[in-house]
Amino acid sequence: MSVRLNETQTIVDRMVNFFVEHEDLRTKSWFLSNAPGPLFMILGAYLYFCLYAGPRYMRDRKPFELKNTLLIYNAVQVLLSWVLFYEGYKGGWGGHYNFKCQPVTYSTDPISMRMARAVWLYYIAKITELLDTVFFVLRKKQRQISFLHLYHHTLMPVCAFIGVKYFAGGHGTLLGFINSFIHIIMYAYYLLSAMGPKVQKYLWWKKYITILQIVQFLIIFVHTLQIQFQPNCNFPKSIAALLTFNAGLFTYMFSSFYVQNYKKEAKQAAAAKQAKLAAKKE
Repeated sequence: MSVRLNETQTIVDRMVNFFVEHEDLRTKSWFLSNAPGPLFMILGAYLYFCLYAGPRYMRDRKPFELKNTLLIYNAVQVLLSWVLFYEGYKGGWGGHYNFKCQPVTYSTDPISMRMARAVWLYYIAKITELLDTVFFVLRKKQRQISFLHLYHHTLMPVCAFIGVKYFAGGHGTLLGFINSFIHIIMYAYYLLSAMGPKVQKYLWWKKYITILQIVQFLIIFVHTLQIQFQPNCNFPKSIAALLTFNAGLFTYMFSSFYVQNYKKEAKQAAAAKQAKLAAKKE
C-alpha cells in the first residue's frame, strides 16, 4: 500500500515540477494568463448560458436578428485572424522555425516575444469566439449547437491558456498558425452570410471549410506525432502526445460531422433529382 502511495506521490511531484519548470515568466503578468480560475469562470458562465439560461430565456421570445452585430463581429474576427496568421508567420513559421522540431524558447529577444504575444492574442481570440454560440442561442439556432461545437469552443481556450502559460512558442504553435488562416476564410463566409439572402445564394463553399479543418487536424496529427521518434528533440514529448491525441480526436469528430451533414445532403439531393426525372417520364 505504501509503495503504491509513494509511486502516486512521485507521479504527482513529477507533474507539478514539470509545470513549474516550464512556466513562462514572460507571459505570467499578461491579462487572463496567470491562473486558470478566471478562464474556468468564463467557460462555466458560457456553458450555463448556452445550455440552460439562454434557451430558457428565449423559449417564448422571437429570435433576435442581430444583423449589424454579426456584420461587425465577423469583420473583427476576419481582421483578428489575419493579424494572428501574419504574426505567426513573422514570429516563426515564415522561416525562423523548424517544422521537424522546434523547442520552446523562453528568451526575450524580439522574435521570441513576437511569437509569445501572438500566442496570447490567439488565446484571447478563442475566448471571444465563445460569442459564436451565444449568437446562435439568441437567434434560436439550436440545431447549430452540437456536441462538437460546444466541445470545440470550450476546449480551445483551455488549450490556448496552457500554451500561453507554459509554451508560448515552439512546435505547438503550428496549430494556431494554420487555424488562423482557416478562420480568415470561415469568418469571411459568416460575414458574407450575414449580409442576407441576396448574398447567401452565392455561398456554395461552406462544406470546403469543414474539409480544410479536417486537413488542418491531420497536419497537426502528423506534425506532433513525429516528435515521439526524435530522441534529440527538446520539445516536451508529453505535450506533443496530448496535441496528437487532440488532433486525432478532432479529425474523427469533424469527419463524422462532414459525413452526417454534407454526404447526407448530397444523397437527398440526388434522390430528389431522380424523383423529378421519374415524374417527368410519367
